[in-house]
Amino acid sequence: MRTAWYALRSFLFVLWMSVTVIPWAIAVIIYSAFVRGDKMYWACAGWLMQSMWMCRLICGVKPRVSGMEHLPDSGVILLSKHQSTWETFFYPTVMAHPLAYVFKRELLYIPFFGWAMARMDMIHIDRSKRNEAWNKVAEQGKRLMDEGHWVIMFPEGTRSPRGQKGTYKAGGTRLAVATGRPVVPIAVSSAKCWPRKSFLLRPGVVDVSIGKPIPSVGREPDELMREVETWIETEMRRIDPEAYRGDTAKT
Repeated sequence: MRTAWYALRSFLFVLWMSVTVIPWAIAVIIYSAFVRGDKMYWACAGWLMQSMWMCRLICGVKPRVSGMEHLPDSGVILLSKHQSTWETFFYPTVMAHPLAYVFKRELLYIPFFGWAMARMDMIHIDRSKRNEAWNKVAEQGKRLMDEGHWVIMFPEGTRSPRGQKGTYKAGGTRLAVATGRPVVPIAVSSAKCWPRKSFLLRPGVVDVSIGKPIPSVGREPDELMREVETWIETEMRRIDPEAYRGDTAKT
């Protein structure tokens, strides 16, 4: 009975997103003919803010953020645990600076949602062309951080199931070392409420824990990523101990 109730609430939330994204995306596309830059970003972020509010109202998913005081004012690279669609929607609603996501270009082909994303100053790459993709990340990442944006990447590359971890790749720390920018690790327990590959949302609290900036100057990308991985996976066990019950594996 409870699962059926959750399913109904989830259906209403997904329906709300599906209905509202179309007029919002059309408005953004029209708006893009007149403005560029940060104004476009915040226009798109407006829909995400509404979505997170409706996620809380309809599905009972509430965020709890700690460590906001650790975020610097200058350009930085955010490296986050990735469990759900939730954090990709949520981060732009709480960060004071525009975020530049690094994502696969196929997302741009999603009707309306992807078309609106294409109007934003982000870094979309072709994963099949690694060298070309890295050059684009390095060039655009440096430019965006020089302009005060924050680059955000998910080191695992894809969403990992609750209580598990993927392979942490050093692309984000490689960019940090190349630009001399610090990295900020983030742990998030979103799979408690919105598991990957599922639109069945369950009410609860999603913890977002933001770590202190880690300098990249004089570091090696792989070694720096191991520090990021250790912090994130250790913090995950603190904010979501139920998911790691009986787990004695070292991070």
